[in-house]
Amino acid sequence: MFEIRTDLAVEEKESYPGNGGEIAGVSLREWRKASSSIKLTEVVIQDAAGAKAMGKPEGTYITMEARKLGYQDEDYHKEVAQELACQLKRMVRDLKKTHALPASGPLHVLAVGLGNSSVTPDALGPSVLGNLRVNRNLRTARGLAEEEEETVLSGIIPGVLAQTGMETAEIVSGILHETSPDLIVAVDALAARSIRRLGTTIQLTNTGIQPGSGVGNHRHSLTYRSLGIPVLAIGVPTVVGAAAIVHDTISSMIGTLWSHMETKGMGDYLDQLEPDDQYQLICELLEPEFGSLYVTPPDIDQTVKRLSFTISEGIHGAFFGEPEEKEGTGA
Repeated sequence: MFEIRTDLAVEEKESYPGNGGEIAGVSLREWRKASSSIKLTEVVIQDAAGAKAMGKPEGTYITMEARKLGYQDEDYHKEVAQELACQLKRMVRDLKKTHALPASGPLHVLAVGLGNSSVTPDALGPSVLGNLRVNRNLRTARGLAEEEEETVLSGIIPGVLAQTGMETAEIVSGILHETSPDLIVAVDALAARSIRRLGTTIQLTNTGIQPGSGVGNHRHSLTYRSLGIPVLAIGVPTVVGAAAIVHDTISSMIGTLWSHMETKGMGDYLDQLEPDDQYQLICELLEPEFGSLYVTPPDIDQTVKRLSFTISEGIHGAFFGEPEEKEGTGA
């Protein structure tokens, strides 16, 4: 089996060939709110069979597809931030119902900005952390009473293994020991299977995250099981594998070949190949020259800047009320 890497549960679900796309142990729900151009998809992996089929842990994966995220539209980015806040609140409420989080009192949230700030496609997590209004230090200074309902927010940019010599999970575990947060919200850049989802799709999940998994650089995971507290992960795809691009291109090319009589035979040959055989052929052609090459859009610096404001305002809206307007949002 040749796998086209993706961190998005919705893409795994779309690629499943059997039973008309139905997978035992996996449920799918799609909706779009009235007068909104944001499409939401919820994939719930319900049991071990579903997790095995999807190659992802059990839990809930919410995908927000917002095609205009790439544009300088402040009102649209505010709408996306508000929807992200709504979905974050929903997941927090569910965690309180299952007693994974305290039902009352202030919630202490640790925000973790995963990635390498020196590599633009991987800088989303650190950029989001740079925009957050952390307040744990103010609580300590003012001596706020524990019964107050204001969320306590702290944050860390742990860097990457090559910079620190330490696994991210090791750094976060040490912080948990010292500060005892109730919840982790981790932000990371992801890998997608489709070019159209780069910078336009936000995935929110309650399953935690495994840094570097999208590009095959597996690191120790940040999950409830490994850390002992719930982990919500927010991610946006910023890279796509070169082989995946060619794979999509071949699908379009088959249609073009079929439409011309003189090339119909070639289209027949390619169309008869199984998807895995097509991908194997692509890998055999590309990898000797390019290796495992990943591609990112040319305007990724502006994309990361815009998205970092949008996601940070979504986090603010979830834990402090309505997102505040911030200079630079959507710019």
